Amino acid sequence: MREPGTHETATPPRRGAASIRCGMLVAALCALVNAQPPLTVDDALSIALKNNFDILVAQNDAAVARANNTPGNAGMLPTLTATGVETYSQSNTTQKPSSGAQIVYPDARVNAASAGIALAWTLFDGGKMFVTKQKLSEIEALGNMEYRGRVLQTAYDVIVGYYNVVRQKQELASINEVLAYNKDRVTILQTSFDAGLSPKTTYLQAQIDYNVNRENALSQESAIRDAKRALNLLLCRNPDTAFEVADSIPFTYVPDKARLAAQVYSGNVDIAAFEKQLEIARLTLAETRTLFFPKLFFSAGYSLSQSDNSAGSVAMSRGYGPQIGGTLTVPLYQAGSALRQAKTARIGYESARYLLDNEKQQVAAELSAALDEFESQRRLLEIEKGNDALAKENLDIAMLRLRLGEATSLELRQAQESYQDSRTRLITIEYNLKAAETKLKQLMAQM
Repeated sequence: MREPGTHETATPPRRGAASIRCGMLVAALCALVNAQPPLTVDDALSIALKNNFDILVAQNDAAVARANNTPGNAGMLPTLTATGVETYSQSNTTQKPSSGAQIVYPDARVNAASAGIALAWTLFDGGKMFVTKQKLSEIEALGNMEYRGRVLQTAYDVIVGYYNVVRQKQELASINEVLAYNKDRVTILQTSFDAGLSPKTTYLQAQIDYNVNRENALSQESAIRDAKRALNLLLCRNPDTAFEVADSIPFTYVPDKARLAAQVYSGNVDIAAFEKQLEIARLTLAETRTLFFPKLFFSAGYSLSQSDNSAGSVAMSRGYGPQIGGTLTVPLYQAGSALRQAKTARIGYESARYLLDNEKQQVAAELSAALDEFESQRRLLEIEKGNDALAKENLDIAMLRLRLGEATSLELRQAQESYQDSRTRLITIEYNLKAAETKLKQLMAQM
């Protein structure tokens, strides 16, 4: 109870609480300002699809193939041209006909003008124009597939590069965790040495191990910066752009081996591209066969001409009117050129078929290797998760026994090394499993 005559003072605790809240707010704002912007793997893929130079070049190549795929480029449409010519000349002209006197024109002028419009159209070329149009369509489709293949390859590189940063970040967290154990070890052994319970060499060795772990942490920070630079280059932005990544690698993918094996030839972009190349080679061979057929050309036009000549026997001449005509060419002898082109195209077709067969074998081998790698890393991950838990428990027990004086510093050091090795193996296996998953998706064009 309050004594009589006393007064309640202001409430300093409230002012203290307000100061604490203000300090926390300032600290939070500073942390927000200094924090690196988060970057998800989807964000990285979106940036790469917009900025990656390889993708942009492949996109332009596809656009060129699309622009070339027109009936006019295949020779199916007529051409229409308009021309206009005018010439003017002035000269001193002397004429002496055989039956008359010499005539002198001291200022003879000649003015000639002509204009016209002409149409040219290939009516028949052995069917080459239709084959060429189909070939242009296949080239356009090939350009789209090559663009898709470049997108898939870039997506693979970005995903693997992103999770490499995650891996390096996890490695640093593991090193820092062991570093904290090492720091406690140094403190315990220093206390023990100061109390005369352990030799100084034990304390010094613990301090050396602690410093080595600090060096490893610094080296790992450099590895993280290198991994981030590599990812920034894939994203085509400043290599020193700061960002933060996720803390772990997710695993939700379960491959269906039977479905992958059944659809690998129909789903793989590289195989589809080689199939298009084979079809293009077949159409090129078909084009050469049209060289042996006659060709029929149609032409039409309208022309107007006028000539003024002050020194000529005809002072003015004018003409105008339409023209129409046709040309038929029959290849009788071409010095073996058509046969040579047909033979070369046939060889190119065979080579394209060999390349397709080889690509199918390569993709099948890559699929088999990726499935084996995925399954192997998945099984290793299950084992290593158990090892990691055991190594962590062993380290905690060793630390407790060292505090109680029941274990040596060497035992704790071995427990620390075993735990750190297990963490490194676990992080590497997770990364390898994600890389194998990404490879499977790339092979099946599922990214």
